[in-house]
Amino acid sequence: MIMSLKSTVLSALLLAPSNAFVVQNNRDYATRQHQHASLSLSPSASVSASVSASVSISLSAASVASLLDETFTPPDTMGVGEISEQACADAASKMKRVKVPVPEYVSDDGEVGISYVHWPAVKSSSLSSSKKATLPIILVHGFDSSCLEYRRLGPKLAELGIDTYAVDLLGWGYSQLDDSVKSFSADAKVDALKGFWEVVGDNKPVSVAGASLGGAASIIYAADNPDIVKGCVFIDAQGFTDGVGPMAFLPKFLAEAGVNVLKSEPLRSSANQMSYYDTETYATDDALKVGRLHCLRDGWNDALVSFMTSGGFSPSKKVPLIEAPSLILWGRQDTILDLDFAQKFLDTLPDGQIQWVEECGHVPHLEQPEFTAEAINTFLRSDKFLTEEPDDKDNLIVTDADGNVSTTVVVGGLGAAAIAAAAVIGSSM
Repeated sequence: MIMSLKSTVLSALLLAPSNAFVVQNNRDYATRQHQHASLSLSPSASVSASVSASVSISLSAASVASLLDETFTPPDTMGVGEISEQACADAASKMKRVKVPVPEYVSDDGEVGISYVHWPAVKSSSLSSSKKATLPIILVHGFDSSCLEYRRLGPKLAELGIDTYAVDLLGWGYSQLDDSVKSFSADAKVDALKGFWEVVGDNKPVSVAGASLGGAASIIYAADNPDIVKGCVFIDAQGFTDGVGPMAFLPKFLAEAGVNVLKSEPLRSSANQMSYYDTETYATDDALKVGRLHCLRDGWNDALVSFMTSGGFSPSKKVPLIEAPSLILWGRQDTILDLDFAQKFLDTLPDGQIQWVEECGHVPHLEQPEFTAEAINTFLRSDKFLTEEPDDKDNLIVTDADGNVSTTVVVGGLGAAAIAAAAVIGSSM
């Protein structure tokens, strides 16, 4: 029975072992998420229409700040985690948790805490010369992993001028796990992902990248929200395997035993070895610790049992419904998901293209992060995406006394008036 249980759990892990496997008051979200002030300056009859301007002031940064979970403490990767990788510590230091709206079947409070890391796009003269803006990108980790999975890719995308968010799926990573959350099912995870971008991104056009099982969540989110998701990246993604297999049908006590096996070091080590092509370099003790650290949190067991017994994701019928242009990134030496799945994506997606990653296993974002970042950057700056950068003179970032962004102002010819208006609004907040 024990060996059979271990085999069942390992098979579940290998559906998507990314990264070596590796608050609660009801509020009016319509008010909090869309705290925008607008100022229209109409020229008088004696002023030529050529100098008219419309000024829009966005307070989205302030809105997000008001929703941050102030009780959240980022993981201590170097201390408690005993992880030596500096990139992991850097990512953890940026981690925040924000309260996002969810249906009542997920939480009676109508909200849950979702943790994430934001790497703002780096602006440089060489990047701005192209005049083409890129969509921001949401990075979605794999099965029972965390946003720390993107500790190497996130900074590289930001350096290329892409505003980058790595988000934890509900129940995994460092998201809220307490008893006020009633469901950690696949549907709950997608609903929380949707709520995350509603709060943090104001539902503006975005691209989404999903690795391994994170691909399944990304597929469902993209297919169901074509007005928001305008670009997709699938990194060795699970798109054609529905459910979680036998784990969904286990009695609860056996599922709980299986979950305990799942976080064991021997099982995680086996998955770690299978995830990489260059195991000597990448399948390290550090990688094992990064992928396992979140499993030690209170509530992790119950959250994973909730997911496994809910039946898991069913993305296969959603793949052909994705309207957005899609990039398929696949490690040539992936031994976890068959290479034929990459071709199946290409055959099924309405607008897909494939990029093979050589000398790479199941996790290109960890094993070949520079190549992966360049491929994503090239894709998002292709002619499929025609967003133009506004002129530098039409952008103004206003900061408070502590250097925090309080407002973003887009101005035309009446820039001085806009600055004054922004200062008044900022001082009243």
